[in-house]
Amino acid sequence: MSESGGDTPDDLSGLDYEQARDQLVEVVRELEAGGLSLEESLALWERGEQLARLCETHLAGARERIEAALATVEDTDEAEDGADDPQG
Repeated sequence: MSESGGDTPDDLSGLDYEQARDQLVEVVRELEAGGLSLEESLALWERGEQLARLCETHLAGARERIEAALATVEDTDEAEDGADDPQG
């Protein structure tokens, strides 16, 4: 199995947030169920860490988009408020 050299292996890089989250939930279920060898548990844990980082990346991107959209709305509101003020 080869990795792209970044934090996210190639097989995870195409996942959207919901897919990564669902896979992370499954990893947690498998770890909680037990019955795995130490090597299997460690491999699953590592995959869970990678999925968690991917989810964080998606959430950070969404947060930036929301903040940018809110800033645009605030700028528009301020411009409209100034246009309505005849003394402005």
